[in-house]
Amino acid sequence: MIEKVEHGGKLFAIILRSGFEKEGVNFFTPEDNPLQLGLLKHKRGTKIKPHIHKNVQEVLHMQRGKMEVVFYSEKGEKIKNVILNAGDTILLPGGGHGFNIQENSKIVEVKQGPYLGVERDKEYFDAKG
Repeated sequence: MIEKVEHGGKLFAIILRSGFEKEGVNFFTPEDNPLQLGLLKHKRGTKIKPHIHKNVQEVLHMQRGKMEVVFYSEKGEKIKNVILNAGDTILLPGGGHGFNIQENSKIVEVKQGPYLGVERDKEYFDAKG
């Protein structure tokens, strides 16, 4: 469930309750908001293609599940893999990354906005190695 606290036409808060369970990628903030709040709910076996964010940093918090994060250089060369488990939080300030969902997962995402569409937010690439 998503709750909003509003008064006098002004938004004071967006509350993402733990019981929210909609599948896929769900963002709750307007696209022009300077911070974007979303929930990613993916099934085991889902793969998020390697990409680099353009001028955007993001934080992912694993509420439930297990996910492999694969890091890449700007040239698409594989650098390192790490595993995130339920309760782990990661800040991704730069470089490339892709995700392999290893267990059904529920992930809270906070990133910089405004969101200007995939073509202005991300650049996908072919991984090497």
